[in-house]
Amino acid sequence: MNDMTLTLRDLSKTYNSGKPNEVQVLRGASLEIERGEVVGLVAPSGAGKSTLLHIAGLLDTPDTGAVLIDGIDMTRLGDHARTSARREQIGFIYQFHHLLPEFSALENIVLPQLANGIPAKEAEARALDLLGRVGVAPRAQHRPAALSGGEQQRVAFCRALANAPSLLLADEPTGNLDPDTSDQVFKALMGLVRDTGLSALIATHNLDLARRMDRVVRMDGGQIGPA
Repeated sequence: MNDMTLTLRDLSKTYNSGKPNEVQVLRGASLEIERGEVVGLVAPSGAGKSTLLHIAGLLDTPDTGAVLIDGIDMTRLGDHARTSARREQIGFIYQFHHLLPEFSALENIVLPQLANGIPAKEAEARALDLLGRVGVAPRAQHRPAALSGGEQQRVAFCRALANAPSLLLADEPTGNLDPDTSDQVFKALMGLVRDTGLSALIATHNLDLARRMDRVVRMDGGQIGPA
């Protein structure tokens, strides 16, 4: 089995190519993340970290270079196979939770599993287990509007892990929270990641949080290097 969950190999990405307002965002960006490793990504605003995460998560494609997940070159796959890989192998967390407001916390975690063919009882059991790991099980039947910001984000963490991905990608997952809540929620996220043994790439402006991960890399000038 390949020891790397994620390999980004010499990625380049240019927007508005050939036009006066052309912007080259990635310039040979490369990164490897081992199984079970949690890597913090720090970058100045506009450095392209969101573009990098979108490409790593198969939401966008590079102009050149390759994205390998569990040893498979995703850039060589067709749209259907990429969609399946994105649904089954990758979990996403954003700065804002994006929970479905008309559904309970439990239902927000069950629905992605049902879409992936998991039986309802099994999906509900996993959802309750995940909520219990982040301390939100007592709030399982509440809709997002009835939850605090920290609780909403913990539910979003659980939803990202609902289909047991091998890779977690997070873009400023605590960026909209106050410092105390951010610290508590980050601890919950790291506990969840460690418990499930998945690999993670977590972008953050918070250097203190980044240093609590296994490794920190910095993105600047379209490339990735040590922080």
